[in-house]
Amino acid sequence: MLNRRDFLRTGAMASTGLLLAPEILSAYKPKYIGLQLYTVRDLMAKEPVLTLARVSEIGFNCIETATYTGSQRFYGMDAANFKRVLSDNDLHYASGHYLLGESMPDTKGTISNGWEKAVEDAHEAGLKYMVCAYLMDAERGTLDHYKQTADKLNRAGEIAKQAGIQLCYHNHDFEFIAQDGKLPYDVLLSSTDKELVKMELDLYWVYKAKQDPIALFNANPGRFPLWHVKDMDNTAKQDFTEVGNGVIPFKNIFAQQKTAGLKYFFNEQDKTPGDPMVSITQSFKYIKKNLV
Repeated sequence: MLNRRDFLRTGAMASTGLLLAPEILSAYKPKYIGLQLYTVRDLMAKEPVLTLARVSEIGFNCIETATYTGSQRFYGMDAANFKRVLSDNDLHYASGHYLLGESMPDTKGTISNGWEKAVEDAHEAGLKYMVCAYLMDAERGTLDHYKQTADKLNRAGEIAKQAGIQLCYHNHDFEFIAQDGKLPYDVLLSSTDKELVKMELDLYWVYKAKQDPIALFNANPGRFPLWHVKDMDNTAKQDFTEVGNGVIPFKNIFAQQKTAGLKYFFNEQDKTPGDPMVSITQSFKYIKKNLV
């Protein structure tokens, strides 16, 4: 199994063209700089151990996973092996994404099917946060349906809490489309127990929905321990871009981290113009220089 030290010995980093300046590879600051592994999903599907070594070498010291549902494994590894690979690469495992599963009753490892096993595996892997990542089209519906979803999140949050894990909910933009003068996101906030269900705020999607994250922090202090740090380009398409290339005022937002209750943040870029390693390297450099 190739770990970070083995990877360094191969010299493969130089062949990728991603060898970083010494100052980027210097000792980490106390604050974690995380990566959501969805950004490098294709690489993780092919060579997860090598990819994690490369992520670590760029400078990230914390990760959030994106695939557990279905296989009930972590990128093909059981909890113990995945935890060992992360340790070998000096990567802290803070958070993982999971699905509600309401519209996929035969799929295991979701909040609706096999949640207890998912929590057990997450606990074994050392996870701090489990996040409901996305609601399928059939899982959205009316405001009453969102209230039912909130009830499911509360129950799932109680099970996670018993294992010492905090449940969170990750937004996109559809939660900010008003129904009868109300936002589904506000229904989720008000209908979930603030101790059992906290929020992972995706800053790109909040801005895409023309919402103000700082107003959300002020209205719900301490409710947002996790963020996705993802930038939006300055075009009519408002596409994803590397952090620092776009229009989202990250410095202003990070100034409010105490109010938000921030514990971890993760760089994510759903689509990259080329090699995702090039994009996350650029984002990491900006984050390290300007935000932490």
